[in-house]
Amino acid sequence: MEEQVVSAILISYDPAANQALKRQAFDYVTQLRQEPSAWQPCLNIFVQEPRPAEVVRVFCLEIVNNAVQAGLVDQQGLAVVKEQILSFLQRTHGPGTGPTTIDTPSTENKLASTITYLFCSFYASGWESCFDDLLALTSTQAGQRDNVNGVIFYLRVVNAIHDEIGDVLLSRSRPEQDKANSLKDLIRERDVQKIASSWQEILSQWRSNNDLVAELCLKAIGKWVSWIDISLIVNPPMLEILFQQLERAQQLGLAIGSEKARDSAVDVFTETVSKKMQPGDKMNLMTFLNLDTVVSQLISCPPLAASRGSSNYDVDLAETVAKLVNAAVVDIVKILENENSSSETWAKAERMLSSFLPHLLRFFSDEYDEVCSTVLNGMNDVLTFLRRASQGQPPSSQRAVMLLPILKAIFNKMRYDETASWGDDDEKTDEAEFQDLRKRLASLQQSIAASDEGLYIDAISALVHDTLEKLRTAGGQLNWRDLDLALYEVYLMGDLAGKGGGLYQKNKPNSPAAEKLDQMMLMMVQSNTGSFGHPAIQLQYMEICVRYSPFFEHHTEYVQGALQNFLQLAHHSSSKVRTRSWYLLQRFVRQLRAHLADAAEAVVQNLRDLLVIRAELPDEDDDDDGMSSDGESAADATFTSQLYLFEGVGCIAGAQNVPSDKQAQLVRAVIEPLFIDIQQNLERGKSGNEQAVLQIHHDIMALGTLARGFSDWVPGSSGPEPNAEVKQAFSQVCEATLLALESLKASSQIRTAARFAFPRLIGMVGSQMVQQLPQWVDGLLADSSSRDEMALFLRLLDQLIYSFKTEIYSFLDSMFTGLLQRIFAGISAATLGTDDEVELAELKREYLNFLVVILGNDLGSVLVSETNQPMFETIIGTLEHFSKDVDDYPTAKMAFQVMSKMCVTWGGPDVIGVGGQPNGNAAQPAMAGFDQFMISRFSPLSWAMASNSNFSRQDATARQVLQEAAGLQKTLYQKNGQNYISWLRDNELRSMGMSDTMIDEFLGTLSSAEMKQYKTFFARFVAQAGG
Repeated sequence: MEEQVVSAILISYDPAANQALKRQAFDYVTQLRQEPSAWQPCLNIFVQEPRPAEVVRVFCLEIVNNAVQAGLVDQQGLAVVKEQILSFLQRTHGPGTGPTTIDTPSTENKLASTITYLFCSFYASGWESCFDDLLALTSTQAGQRDNVNGVIFYLRVVNAIHDEIGDVLLSRSRPEQDKANSLKDLIRERDVQKIASSWQEILSQWRSNNDLVAELCLKAIGKWVSWIDISLIVNPPMLEILFQQLERAQQLGLAIGSEKARDSAVDVFTETVSKKMQPGDKMNLMTFLNLDTVVSQLISCPPLAASRGSSNYDVDLAETVAKLVNAAVVDIVKILENENSSSETWAKAERMLSSFLPHLLRFFSDEYDEVCSTVLNGMNDVLTFLRRASQGQPPSSQRAVMLLPILKAIFNKMRYDETASWGDDDEKTDEAEFQDLRKRLASLQQSIAASDEGLYIDAISALVHDTLEKLRTAGGQLNWRDLDLALYEVYLMGDLAGKGGGLYQKNKPNSPAAEKLDQMMLMMVQSNTGSFGHPAIQLQYMEICVRYSPFFEHHTEYVQGALQNFLQLAHHSSSKVRTRSWYLLQRFVRQLRAHLADAAEAVVQNLRDLLVIRAELPDEDDDDDGMSSDGESAADATFTSQLYLFEGVGCIAGAQNVPSDKQAQLVRAVIEPLFIDIQQNLERGKSGNEQAVLQIHHDIMALGTLARGFSDWVPGSSGPEPNAEVKQAFSQVCEATLLALESLKASSQIRTAARFAFPRLIGMVGSQMVQQLPQWVDGLLADSSSRDEMALFLRLLDQLIYSFKTEIYSFLDSMFTGLLQRIFAGISAATLGTDDEVELAELKREYLNFLVVILGNDLGSVLVSETNQPMFETIIGTLEHFSKDVDDYPTAKMAFQVMSKMCVTWGGPDVIGVGGQPNGNAAQPAMAGFDQFMISRFSPLSWAMASNSNFSRQDATARQVLQEAAGLQKTLYQKNGQNYISWLRDNELRSMGMSDTMIDEFLGTLSSAEMKQYKTFFARFVAQAGG
């Protein structure tokens, strides 16, 4: 069998093997993985001599490891595995072996995993001599750890054992964690002393003779220190050895192995300092280790000090030492926050923090962002502590001495590096990482502002003032990175300046921060910053102008200048600047449209060349580089940005202080070229030209966006509606859209564009649109319309009802039955996947919401008109079906809401008054017989879902369904009073098998409890009845 296993493995991993034979071999080895007893031949194959190919041995060892780890090997089998592996190790790693007898590092690590799984399986009982057996491999003579093969393998196992039972980042089940804790207890009880001694002996033996031994040993110490007695590590002999390892940091040009050993030595101190212990013990530990001096010596070592700023700078060492500094600072601050400030421990921690702040700043200001990021947590903790300590306290010079260097270091880190190339596609990842770092640094700035607002404001103001002064004198010679930093700080100042509810109150800055920001904005616009030649500055300038538009409302003399900058940048040669400026221009114009009336015509003329639409079909050969982050093609992204221009033009043309005739003139100047474009492309579109269809789609989208920018007014809202000339212009937009829709009704793209434009044109055309509604409906609902399109169309109808209410009664009445037939066909059509199921659920809810909107806007008579009466029973049938569907709780909930709305609409006046008392009225339904109809048809439904065995009362949405069902019952009682009580007692409840006691309890609560109280009761009652 062993030969067969070896052959199958070789064939399955041989790329040149016959494919049919390879499939057979692959099936065999797959079956082998699932065979519980496969570990036995695989173990024999792994340890046999001569050794098979490595791929065979690795595969077989994995089979053994999986079996041992999964508990498939009994105690007798574990003993067999252990004996054969130990015998193999003695031959390959024991005294007298050489480099040719051991495997590759990856195989050695898998073999270490084998020992680790055996250790976990029966170290507690059956292999108590585990560490003795492993240590025996390390020596050729007593007292010496001089067998390098055995030493390295022993250290691999020690590291692997920690990873299995001591790594706190490894997710474990409760039983697994309990077992790991038990094994650690056993190690501490039996073997930890000899293990710690072995580390000391190994480091003494191989001090600088073998970098791999040193690295593995130091890693083991760093890992185990978190869960063993610290005195095993922190003692004079061990510390002397550790300090000797740290001396490697004083050397330049180390080999990679020596660098790894050096960094591992630093990590030992980091893990030792991070070990959980009492605050007093922690401070004593840091003092005993003389940690401040250790870090100072590391910072001053040649790889970090003499090489700083050069290509020889050791970034890995810097990051490793930074990790040590961060760990120390985090623990120091934790002690300061939790200890009594009058205690000796707190005083020690305060002194230690003062000593470590320069170290923290050193790495925080490191030119490499990865080093800076390593100490961000420590810096954040320091600033949070200082902020809390400063609450209720006046600013102090002592605190300023600590905060100002940190703030200046933040400024330096926020500045683009001299080697950075803005906008370079090859550096997109670096740019994203830098922007993420900036956000984290901005958070630190906010902590400084909270600790000492005055210091923060003054420092920002000085930075911005000095930079803008240089801009005035040096102009384009100023380094763009300096100006970018200053503008970024101006942008961030708004987080503080706007806290009081805006920048200005009663025409004055509302805070010292707002006042400084006002001054900085004045300097920025007076310095002509918007004309600076670098794209990063131009974008930052526009972002600031948009964010601080209230500044321009208080300094209107600068509005025109800023607008000219925006218009120039809208034509920028860089597509990134150009397309972003289109969006920002729209924001700027919308916020300041009241001050731009005089420039309206000039703006439209300036932008006319940018309003020419050129639709581009996506290239099938485009790779990912041609796509934006959200999956848009470059052409789509450009058109999306172009729509912002149309919205901006609509905003400025629709400004109230633009004369009416001028408004219409500006609108026609934009829409008429689009009309011509639609007309020119219609015939090509009818013949199936995809580019022509896309061009018309874009034209319609642009027209709808122009309408959205011009006015937010809708029928029934307050505020001035568009004037007659403007309405006439947008009526032409409706006609052009309808022409395209009628001609290209089969195109989903055209329907999508028309559906986009439709609600935006309602406010621009007003009641004139009612006359066109049949054409809109005919165009928007094609035979090929999907469920999603139907759901979106229902939303449009909801908006129409809200806008025109009873004005569209005749329209609704005439199209209602046909529309519902389409909807019911869509609901009943088969679903072919998850997307279909989502669209179906959405259509059902939009249909029910459509009924609610009709009933809630005095249009309920549409449902029972002579035209639609035959459809009424079908509507009731859908409500009955949806209210019972345990697979769709949200729809069931809405179905009950519709039934309650019907009861309110047609049930007549309440016969039960406030407080649950009859008011003396008899039931007077608005429709003859509806009182008995709603009792007999609606009331039983409130129990139907809850009686379904698949109904889940624990589901929060299911409980909401019960509450709506209870609401329906309460509404039925309010409309029918005693008649409903009698029906429940004599028919409904009795037929459900309820006892008289339950019936009395239920009816008593229904008739006396308030709505909210009753809903809670009903859910509980149903649970009791069902349980």
